[in-house]
Amino acid sequence: MSATDQIKATIEKNDVVLFMKGTKMMPQCGFSSRIAGVLNYMGVEFADVNVLADAEIRQGIKDFSDWPTIPQLYVKGEFVGGCDIVTEMTMSGELDTLLAAKGVAFNQEAADKIREMNA
Repeated sequence: MSATDQIKATIEKNDVVLFMKGTKMMPQCGFSSRIAGVLNYMGVEFADVNVLADAEIRQGIKDFSDWPTIPQLYVKGEFVGGCDIVTEMTMSGELDTLLAAKGVAFNQEAADKIREMNA
């Protein structure tokens, strides 16, 4: 199976996927840690793909999304963005709206608390 096929299969099989450096329990870069931390705190179930474990996936996800950096978040097959975009969406409430619209469960109180703590 090619890297592209693996990426497509992972995105199709999981409602939320984070292509990241490291894992959700042990991120290996600050940007990956930030998104994984937000998703974990909000109680979002997500698949993590450690791009450091496979050079073909690491390059393949960049080509697949036409986005040059990692981490990359996908929700219900849709590319959402990287760390800066997800951070902005979290702070504005857009991430809550997206998750709710896509039928992805999350803890609204936790999402509100993130904004409150960063106001």
